[in-house]
Amino acid sequence: MKCATRSLYSRSPVVSSSNNRAPHLRKANLPLDRRRYISAYGYTQAKALVYPKHGSPVDSLTLHTHSISPPHSSLLTLRTLAAPLNPADINQIQGSYPTAPPFTQTLGTPQPSAVPGNEACFEVLSAGSGCKNVAKGDWVIPRQTGLGTWRTHAQVEEDRVMKVDKDGLTPEQVATVSVNPVTAYRMLKDFADLQEGDWFIQNGANSGVGRAAVQLGAMWGLKSICIVRHRDGAAGDALRQEMLDLGAAVVVSDEELMEKDFAKRVKEWTKGRRQSPKLALNCVGGDAAMAMVKALAEGGTMVTYGAMSKNPLRLGASMLIFKDLRFVGFWVSKWGDRMPEEKKKTIDELLGMIREGKFKDVPMVEVPWSWDTKKEELVNEVQGTLEGFRKGKGIFKFGDT
Repeated sequence: MKCATRSLYSRSPVVSSSNNRAPHLRKANLPLDRRRYISAYGYTQAKALVYPKHGSPVDSLTLHTHSISPPHSSLLTLRTLAAPLNPADINQIQGSYPTAPPFTQTLGTPQPSAVPGNEACFEVLSAGSGCKNVAKGDWVIPRQTGLGTWRTHAQVEEDRVMKVDKDGLTPEQVATVSVNPVTAYRMLKDFADLQEGDWFIQNGANSGVGRAAVQLGAMWGLKSICIVRHRDGAAGDALRQEMLDLGAAVVVSDEELMEKDFAKRVKEWTKGRRQSPKLALNCVGGDAAMAMVKALAEGGTMVTYGAMSKNPLRLGASMLIFKDLRFVGFWVSKWGDRMPEEKKKTIDELLGMIREGKFKDVPMVEVPWSWDTKKEELVNEVQGTLEGFRKGKGIFKFGDT
């Protein structure tokens, strides 16, 4: 959304208020792509989902209205275009994630509160005079996690965001690139010497990371065995075909994984021990993960990046002694903080693939967020991410804010 070049209101702003816009603020009669809620003194009216305490989303989240002053020095005022709802975001709200955004009263909340959300695509509305690399109209994404993206607008230091080339891309594609696709890319590249024709195996294969790994693997000449949760009838057949269309070599259910002859079937698919999978990608944990390990080649590696079952890995000594297997973890947030330049290169390469049509978007369920959207609508969608099978990744799509 392009910002207007002059003030749209004739009265001074309210610094912090309830969910409804102050009655003395009147929107100018402009087309949708020119509208901005801004005061006579250049203060941008904004809303943010915040939580003052950890707990379930429905019990913890509130919608807070506040004002953002004009940027100065190296500050940027941003408008959010899209922001996904990731499992880590929910875990942060619940208080069960290793890192969390800070609890502050920067936004004028009645008590110290945090803004959830780690990914987003923002448009720069205005930039302070000290900004060197980003200008009005540019698209940016958070440079690190913890920025707090579930809000209509934000004001941050320039060095907290990363500029992206927006040509040929949608906000949704940009907003979802830095976690799942980057995780898949780095796990395939950094933990095993995979050559064209090699095999890898993964559970949670229809997740955002799993779909990315399938596609990247296929582009790089790798063959994948993909394990998905069992679905009955036509739904299971459709998911299987969808994964094959993305580039999977073999697709099986988690029930098939637990059958006694699964390792034998893997050898049949891969034509023997010499071509057994060198790499396993695990986001489930528990006995299902260990069943997958049995299919690994000698000297193979399992990378764990999630634990959806919340069950521990039970390693047998024989796996370490006789098969020389390696078990490592990967946390893309920590990797990105440690390797910021490599993260940018990875993101740029992935966006190039998306731009060229080589990389398909993960299925998404859009959650519209305009100025008049009620708190209950937003919170219910967040809470809904904790429930069963979903048609796609939830993502806030910001409209007239």
